[in-house]
Amino acid sequence: MPVTIGGGLTFCGRELKPEELDLIRQITREFSTLSLTELAHTVCELLEWRRPNGGLKSRECYLFLLALHTRGWLPWLSPTPKKLRPRTAVWNELSDAQASRAGSIGDYLPVQLQLLDSSEERRVFRQYIQRYHYLGYKVPYGAQLRYFVRSPKPPCPVLACLLFTSAAWKMAPRDAYIGWSQTARQANLPLVVNHSRFLILPWVRVPNLASHILSLAARQLPRDWLAQRKGARGPQAHLPVSAPPPLAGVLVRSLPISAKECR
Repeated sequence: MPVTIGGGLTFCGRELKPEELDLIRQITREFSTLSLTELAHTVCELLEWRRPNGGLKSRECYLFLLALHTRGWLPWLSPTPKKLRPRTAVWNELSDAQASRAGSIGDYLPVQLQLLDSSEERRVFRQYIQRYHYLGYKVPYGAQLRYFVRSPKPPCPVLACLLFTSAAWKMAPRDAYIGWSQTARQANLPLVVNHSRFLILPWVRVPNLASHILSLAARQLPRDWLAQRKGARGPQAHLPVSAPPPLAGVLVRSLPISAKECR
């Protein structure tokens, strides 16, 4: 949740000034007939709430306004409740199972990470994750990078999928391990990346492929992440690996982070 109430009102870790809160109250009151999405866009534009790459923090602001309304701070808002429909997975033949890929990793080298930038590739990526990853696909918040892992040898098959997203604002085990202050966390968090999804396609059976992919990602991701932030300067991006219970401890050692550099 991007809002914290207690000891001051904050948005994404940044304490709001009284005049900013007054502006939010004025805009949402005067234009209360607008949708919450439109209000969130407007507030972000007026207060310059942007990501490092220049995009508006509209999604976070939407949740921020909704939280304020729920707590009675913006009682004049009337968020339209969304009608929940049964969610069905949508996929087609593009993500159908393919011929088995087996053998040694040498048969597929040099494995390459392909950064996805076309809508068609992203559509196939979503299908793969929704169809074959046990957590399914959820629309990620904040900055994000998607990769196909391919072998350059014909027919250049897709072997795996990787999704990296902005790190959570607060995560007690991570923050305790790094040992950074609140100021250091605010300054350096954009350089910490969350590994949200890692899927080796189920028809791929290649020993040592997973650790090889992660070692490639550890080298390539920092460059791609900083490039996405459009020239943002700073130390290399750090890639913490946190796995849910069924996968805890798997492959974590291949991607250490340096707590010293984050402080």
